[in-house]
Amino acid sequence: MNPYEMACYQLERAGEIAGIEEDIVEYLKYPDRAVEVKIPVKMDDGSLRVFTGYRVQHCGVRGPYKGGIRYHPSVNLDEVKALAMWMTWKCALVNIPFGGGKGGVRVDPKKLSIRELERLTRRYTTALIPFVGPKRDIPAPDVYTNEQVMAWIMDTYSNFKGYAVPGIVTGKPVDLGGSFGRNSATGRGVAIITRESAKAIGLELEGASVAIQGFGNVGYWAAKTLHEMGAKIVAVSDSRGGIFDEKGFDPDRVLEHKKKTGSVVGCTDTFLTNEELLELEVDILIPAAVENVINEDNVKNVRARMIVEGANGPVSPKAEEHLDNRCELIVPDILANAGGVVVSYFEWVQDLERYFWDIEKVNHELEKILVKAFNELLSIKREYDSILWRDAAMIAALKRVVDAIKIRGIFP
Repeated sequence: MNPYEMACYQLERAGEIAGIEEDIVEYLKYPDRAVEVKIPVKMDDGSLRVFTGYRVQHCGVRGPYKGGIRYHPSVNLDEVKALAMWMTWKCALVNIPFGGGKGGVRVDPKKLSIRELERLTRRYTTALIPFVGPKRDIPAPDVYTNEQVMAWIMDTYSNFKGYAVPGIVTGKPVDLGGSFGRNSATGRGVAIITRESAKAIGLELEGASVAIQGFGNVGYWAAKTLHEMGAKIVAVSDSRGGIFDEKGFDPDRVLEHKKKTGSVVGCTDTFLTNEELLELEVDILIPAAVENVINEDNVKNVRARMIVEGANGPVSPKAEEHLDNRCELIVPDILANAGGVVVSYFEWVQDLERYFWDIEKVNHELEKILVKAFNELLSIKREYDSILWRDAAMIAALKRVVDAIKIRGIFP
């Protein structure tokens, strides 16, 4: 399955369990809008290259579209459609008033200079101006995009409007109307949900062993927060490979090493591949890199007691069905990594009101929303008994979206 087929499969499965009408399920398979744009960029050497960009808006019945923009050489329309659909469920599950959106550009940003990256971003933004806006569609950072990319998007959009529009994106620098806590929100949310999940299965977090595939922004903040909660981070990895220490290590020390060398590799004596990390015998496994890393080929070797999906779609549907008999809990991505969109919502509200919160309020409100969402998920899981945790999350989200569709009706 490609990501879009996976997303449709999950939708159909949850719809059938929850008794949702087939025509509404069919309606929700398709995005409201899918835009493909040409992005010509003058390179530093004077040559012209043309890149392809996308923006997909899945379902706006509950509010403006919301979702990140990723820069990656494998970006394609089906992937972006799937990610937009997952954002719809994610926003509904944590009950914030957004619909799902997602964007991406097929490019390897590591091969661009900073000026080329800026020109690419500004041209991409220009192509999307008719489709985005603070009350229409609000982008955010994703894979290989960051605060600086959001600042360029905000500046480009604002120049076309003739005045500053901080609410056009979230994940901006604080000096441009960004929110305290946004940069750490996704990883912090993963840690909060991991803590609540551990309680649900009777796992003591203090001293629990944790392996994290992907030591980017999400992986680092998840590791740091779990380390502060008393968990033992025994393995992390990035695109070059991973490190292992059964005694555990301080994520801040690993981050410093990565800043100096470009990779976590070499921070400890023991090297392991990304594949080996996924197969470690640990209490908690957090895949926080890319889709489909746990699949039919390697699922038989996965030995974690609990899996928390820090990335979007890291466990394939077939693999999940096999793991359900062996793992005590697989926390689905639409809850596990929802912390980012929750604090993006806070940032959007702050931008509209021009009234900004301190970090204590941000973190307090984030925890309150995520814990409530987890408890609602737990209640549905117990109600339906033998279903997957993902099914329970999908049912909770789907019911909110379907209720909104029925109340609003289908126009005209």
